[in-house]
Amino acid sequence: MKNGYILYSGPSLLDGNPIAVIATMSSNNEKTGLPGKRNMVQTWIIRTDIRPDHAAKLGADISVCGDCIHRPANQNTCYVTLFQAPLAVYRGYHRGIYSTDLEEFYSLAKGRKVRFGAYGDPAAAPLSVWEPITKIAQGWTGYTHQWERPGFDRELLQYVMASVDTPEQAEKVRSRYFRVKTPEMPALPGEVECLSDSKGIKCADCLLCDGDSRGKGKSVYINVHGTKSGNFNPDLIAVG
Repeated sequence: MKNGYILYSGPSLLDGNPIAVIATMSSNNEKTGLPGKRNMVQTWIIRTDIRPDHAAKLGADISVCGDCIHRPANQNTCYVTLFQAPLAVYRGYHRGIYSTDLEEFYSLAKGRKVRFGAYGDPAAAPLSVWEPITKIAQGWTGYTHQWERPGFDRELLQYVMASVDTPEQAEKVRSRYFRVKTPEMPALPGEVECLSDSKGIKCADCLLCDGDSRGKGKSVYINVHGTKSGNFNPDLIAVG
C-alpha cells in the first residue's frame, strides 16, 4: 500500500493560495478507529508552500481553515497539534512519497470509512474531490465553518456538518450542524451529544457527522475540549 494519495493539488477555494488534499490510509488516532483497515482514511488539507505550524503563526492557514473561530489567529481553541501529523504530511508531500493514482486510491478506499478534513476545512477544495468518495466509501465524517462565506457551495452540506459555535448560528444554518459549546451551556432541541464524548463510541463506529445526505435528522453538540479549551468564548463570536 502507498503512503498516501494526492486527491487535489491547486488553488484554495478560500483565497487562491496553493493547497493539496492528501489521503493517508492508516492512522493511530484512537477516536477514529483501531489501527489497521478498520480505521478511517484520513484526509489532510494543507498549504503546499508553507509548513502548517508556520502558516498558523502567520495567519496563512486561512487558505485551509478559512474564518474558523478556532484558528490560532482567532480564539486559538483548535485541538490539532500542527507540528505533529499535519507537519509530517507536509514533509511527506515535499519528499514525493504520495501517489497521484486516483484510480488506485478509489479501489483501496472502497468500503472504507473516510474522515474529510483531519486537518483543514473541506470547503477549501472543490466538491469534486469529496463527492466521488461518498459513492464508494462505507461512510464518512466532515465539518465546515465556511457555510456563511460568500460563494460557499451549500451542496457540500450534503456530506459534511456545518460547524456552529452559538445557538444563533445553529438557528441560522438551516441544515444539520455540529456545535461546540461550554459544559455550562444547555443542549438545544434536536441536538444529541457527540457519542465519542459521552459514551466513548469511536467516530468510525458512529458516523453521525456525515451531513444531510442520509437524512439522519439530529444535529450534534460537543463540549469544548483539548488543551486550549479554556480560550473558547462564544460571547465573542459575531453573528450576522
